[in-house]
Amino acid sequence: MSTEGRLAVRKTYKLYIGGAFPRSESGRSYQVQSASGEFLANAALGSRKDVRDAVKAARAAVAKWSGATAYNRGQILYRVAEMLEGRRSQFVEEVAAAEGAGAGVVDAAIDRWVWYAGWADKIAQVHGGANPVAGPYFNLSAPEPTGVVGVVAPADSSLLGLVSVIAPAIVTGNTVVVLAAPERPLPAVTLAEVLATSDLPGGVVNLLTGSVAEMAPWLAAHMDVNAIDLTGVTDPTLAKELEAAAAENLKRVIRPSTPDWGADPGVSRMLSLLEIKTVWHPKGV
Repeated sequence: MSTEGRLAVRKTYKLYIGGAFPRSESGRSYQVQSASGEFLANAALGSRKDVRDAVKAARAAVAKWSGATAYNRGQILYRVAEMLEGRRSQFVEEVAAAEGAGAGVVDAAIDRWVWYAGWADKIAQVHGGANPVAGPYFNLSAPEPTGVVGVVAPADSSLLGLVSVIAPAIVTGNTVVVLAAPERPLPAVTLAEVLATSDLPGGVVNLLTGSVAEMAPWLAAHMDVNAIDLTGVTDPTLAKELEAAAAENLKRVIRPSTPDWGADPGVSRMLSLLEIKTVWHPKGV
């Protein structure tokens, strides 16, 4: 069968919600261009309804994911690294088109998954412990996940920065709704395809593409979201509006920033999405 003169199939990327790849409820899409202005693909233009669906899926996944052993969560994050390594060439191509970066950024993103996987069963030892108290009691503090976390992905680092805000949230047992950088969504939606085949339960990571200015206010104001990471918000006015909306149900807020994504990430981002629960128990009983 001859394929001479055939037209290549242009891929239209979907959203990633609850482990599935639905089209946007709005039916809208937009063109994604490379850093040089070349057309690359179509991506879904998410809506308010898509945000609500993603939060619902994230909430449904909290109990199973937070209830998994830390060792199991670490295994799954390592599996993500393995799958990303297997599609390394595709990510190198997409990151190069999006931001002109080289293979080193992709390798750093893979290593970042491995790094956080190693912390899965260690963060409780760093951030928890036995407390000395006056009286015949044991007093134990242990970190627990905050719950559902909204994330505005960084626009300046479409893969390494993205991994650096998703991994610390989920390794500690949270689930996330991520708004991908609208100008550079392809590494994010390809990462969603990796997550879908990495034993990660559906709903742990939900990824939406489209306008941050349109979707972020609904995410920040949603009463079933427990924390929001505004790292990728570049408009100071929008950032203030989102912080004010988040205050309605006392969400934890990570404010906008432009960190060096290639530097040692440390544990601060993990700790910012954990809550400390303390238990008292009488001795000798």
